[in-house]
Amino acid sequence: MTREVSVGRADELAPGERKLVFVDGRSIVLFNIEGQLHAIDNSCPHNGASLASGPLEGCMVRCPAHGLRFDVRSGCMPGAGGLKVTTFPVRTAQGKLLVSVMETPAPSQA
Repeated sequence: MTREVSVGRADELAPGERKLVFVDGRSIVLFNIEGQLHAIDNSCPHNGASLASGPLEGCMVRCPAHGLRFDVRSGCMPGAGGLKVTTFPVRTAQGKLLVSVMETPAPSQA
């Protein structure tokens, strides 16, 4: 089951900007690319490096540690196969930035 989490005001992420947020202990990077919002996990699937400060080339973010590139729209590397970074639905509503995350189930009691 998913839930939406408010991570700030809609007007604080202008086109061309990015924002690092934390949701349930997870680090997520939001991008505004030409008015379209995108959100990805901040951890490169190759070796866990932070993607938040990676150079953005169009819709591709480059991992600053090893140069791997990921499309922030799909999370995929260019070409067939390859690694994929987790993406999250993100939208604005009532002046807020909202990210959808999977709820973690409560531990069962034995």
